[in-house]
Amino acid sequence: MKSYRLLVILLLVPLIFINAQNGTNNISKVPTWAKKAIWYQIFPERFCNGDTTNDPKPKDMEGGWPYFIPEGWHISPWKSDWYQMQPWEKNNGHDFYWNAGLRRYGGDLQGVMNRLDYLQKLGITAIYFNPLFESPSLHKYDASMYRHIDNNFGPNPKKDEEIWSKENPDDPSTWQWTTADKLFLKLIQECHKRGIKIIIDGVFNHVGTQFWAFKDVVKNQQKSKYKDWFVIEKWDNPSTPQNEFEYHGWMGVKDLPEFREDENGIVHGPRELIHEIVKRWMDPNGDGDPSDGIDGWRLDVAEQVNHNFWKEFRKWVKGINPEAYITGEIWWEDWQHNKMMNAAPWLQGDEFDAVMNYRFTRAVKKFVSDQKTQISPQEFVDSIKTLMTQYPVENFYVMMNLMGSHDTERLGTMLMNPDIWYDHLGNLNQNPKINVGKPDETAIKKQKLIAGIQFTMPGAPHIYYGDEAGMWGADDPDDRKPMVWYDSTYDDEVLLPNGKFRSADKVKFDQKLFDWYQKLISIRKENECLSLGDIKFYVIDNDKSILGYSRNYKGKSAFILINNNPEENTIKLKAGEYIPSKSLLRDLITNKEYKAKNGNFLISLKRYEILILM
Repeated sequence: MKSYRLLVILLLVPLIFINAQNGTNNISKVPTWAKKAIWYQIFPERFCNGDTTNDPKPKDMEGGWPYFIPEGWHISPWKSDWYQMQPWEKNNGHDFYWNAGLRRYGGDLQGVMNRLDYLQKLGITAIYFNPLFESPSLHKYDASMYRHIDNNFGPNPKKDEEIWSKENPDDPSTWQWTTADKLFLKLIQECHKRGIKIIIDGVFNHVGTQFWAFKDVVKNQQKSKYKDWFVIEKWDNPSTPQNEFEYHGWMGVKDLPEFREDENGIVHGPRELIHEIVKRWMDPNGDGDPSDGIDGWRLDVAEQVNHNFWKEFRKWVKGINPEAYITGEIWWEDWQHNKMMNAAPWLQGDEFDAVMNYRFTRAVKKFVSDQKTQISPQEFVDSIKTLMTQYPVENFYVMMNLMGSHDTERLGTMLMNPDIWYDHLGNLNQNPKINVGKPDETAIKKQKLIAGIQFTMPGAPHIYYGDEAGMWGADDPDDRKPMVWYDSTYDDEVLLPNGKFRSADKVKFDQKLFDWYQKLISIRKENECLSLGDIKFYVIDNDKSILGYSRNYKGKSAFILINNNPEENTIKLKAGEYIPSKSLLRDLITNKEYKAKNGNFLISLKRYEILILM
């Protein structure tokens, strides 16, 4: 009998080990779809106003900065000159930049629903939403709750308030679905039908002053059951007339109270709440089928939360959906010395699948945009190879390769201001010398080249809403203008923030630029080697800034040729040297064919041109 039991144990041990290994692999592997993802980032308040009945009112902004609403405040006109101040802005005694923080344009989820055909026509396959949860601000990084979508993004704000007022925010069994929640779940469903994934911003390091637990602490002080959720530096003494209450805010910003951490990261209390929030939005029906939920998370200021918390967070997420995608905001390490962070510690299979790849952004900027500090093709290759050696290959192929976001100057404006430290361009209030005008012809050519690099390199290309439409803007708040739509007419930009006039810039949807992005997306989708293939670099001419690289996958190859030069150049390539073809090449962008003569291809490249040869 003992020998029989021993035999059973010996037979079972390998199976147990294999199952354990498979479980580990499910947690550690990156989602397969993310290698082919084409990201589109939406800043909800500024994308599209699809329902004017839910537009924010002064009461919806109560409790948020600047803690009062100017007399005469109203929704800002979507199509107006960006720097034009409305009467309520002119009359309150503050400048454009102060008022910009109070502006609302009415973007909502119905607006996104209305524009799904546009996004599908463009060809994107994944959406990253900036914060959607209830908040009094325009940006929503100061959540008042995580369990509900902001009621001004949904169809019935008043009804939503009635619903959440009857809930116990600390008891998930009492949580209901508001009209905004239901519309978001419908949006998920519609996107999934179209083959579009959705991830949302998880802002779990800090909340807003209107967050329900923090408000309880303010009210009840040491008696609050949530007093240990936050870093309280000093309690109020009720026997004195002044308020001594002090607490720690993110980066010293009192509008953003931080959750307290211990050696394991975010402490118990908010930790369990976040777990409930993960379950709520990833598996709304709670039936074990995640297909009706979001497809992952973008994690705000992720490097400021202890690694141990993110390791547990990954288990929560992957336990619901092994194919979910987790990307972190990991970038600046040393703002004083222009040093970007090596995100490798977060990419070891137990925390994130990817990060927002600002190191890629910086390398491309210095290669294409910069002039005085421009790097050569070889230096660009070295920068990319450094990333490839520092990041595991699977993670490298799902990195979110962006060129701009809600935190930085837009791509077009970056190109109009070469050599300025990325994300430190500022706006006219901080840097009166920057060019905030419409990108010129050269900037557009460079933008097309940069997009070509994004869509032919390993990693998932990312488009910040409106870049494909030709939008421009300096750093916050100018990078958050209302979307420019093809079916609308906009006022020219003729004003500066100080009210003075400048040369008029025509604000109009750039159809040719849209067509370029659409073409690149189509090419990437139709050729797996551009998303899954290995990469080999060839510095064709370092002095003339001509670079080539090949992408190879399952016997199919593409050769990308870049002329990062203000002058036209003609080069000679030996047939079969970089890609197997010995007689005929075709550019996938223009369909132009190149035939070999005497064993060589003679290829003319226009200024700032990119070819995708097969």
